[in-house]
Amino acid sequence: MNDDAPESRSERIDLRVTPTAKRILQQAAAVAQKTVSEFVLDTGLKAAMDTLADRRVFQLDRKRWDAFMRALDAPPRANARLRKLLARKPAWER
Repeated sequence: MNDDAPESRSERIDLRVTPTAKRILQQAAAVAQKTVSEFVLDTGLKAAMDTLADRRVFQLDRKRWDAFMRALDAPPRANARLRKLLARKPAWER
């Protein structure tokens, strides 16, 4: 399967909106020369990507980047409680 091939649209999302919200979406879609579905999908996906980017991408200056990399490369600190937890037999194996 080609990763660049477009996915088929097989899923639905149903929305209940007020008449005012519907009119606004219709007006915005018309200005953008899109259907309401295309407009809602495009703007919804952009908002979703922006929201997720805040949780996946972060930028650091050189000093903070170096400190971050040192922290990642450092061996873990001893943690007796974690070691005890990991040594315990899981409940589903008891």
